[in-house]
Amino acid sequence: MDATYGKVVTDSVPKQIAERIREAIIEGRVKVGERLPTEEELAQRYNVSRTTIREALKRLAAQSLVHARRGPTGGNFVAHPDPDRLAETLTGSTTLLVSLGAFEFGEIVAARLEMESICCRLAARHRKADDIAAMTLALEEQSRGDSSDEEFCAADIRFHRCLVNATQNGPLRFMMYAVVEAMMPITNMVVFRVRDRTTIIGYHAEILAAVERRRPETAVDALTRLVTYLSERFGETMVRRQRRP
Repeated sequence: MDATYGKVVTDSVPKQIAERIREAIIEGRVKVGERLPTEEELAQRYNVSRTTIREALKRLAAQSLVHARRGPTGGNFVAHPDPDRLAETLTGSTTLLVSLGAFEFGEIVAARLEMESICCRLAARHRKADDIAAMTLALEEQSRGDSSDEEFCAADIRFHRCLVNATQNGPLRFMMYAVVEAMMPITNMVVFRVRDRTTIIGYHAEILAAVERRRPETAVDALTRLVTYLSERFGETMVRRQRRP
């Protein structure tokens, strides 16, 4: 058991214990769904107090690696992976980085265009009827003439999220979560005063039609023109800001 969970030194003990258990989980020495030793057993193995063990387990729970279960057969168990929850954590970090200017706008545009182009190709090949219905609904919501800027942008995000979902590719959906949920909203916040709704709706309609007809390169072409348009509007906004007193 000691070999399974590893040893720790005395500095930042709860953190180190959490890291040792995390390593055991990631390396497969402790399986998903497996029950961890009790707090008392872990305290004895690491020669620390149960309070220290609880702190270590809290760290692991915050990372969605373990979860507690009550009752006679309860305890702390290795959690099944939750991609959506982990993606939300990734999105939070990405939002912070973008907000603080860690990425140049050109970098964001390039990353989005390359990654979402892949999504267009896969969505055109693998989309299902439900995906087309979801994209159509988002486009209809975006086309409402009485929608606020917030509602328009929210429908914009939903459209691209549906496009990503249509790829039927779990890893790509996970990686695109930060792009759709973090990078796109911040871009929308910058350009919403200068972008034309009808133009954006038109590009989305082209993407939807291409995906529905299973024409991947046509979808990529429409996406490229959309991203180029938004990039130009971003540049226009920056020029206006620089001219202000």
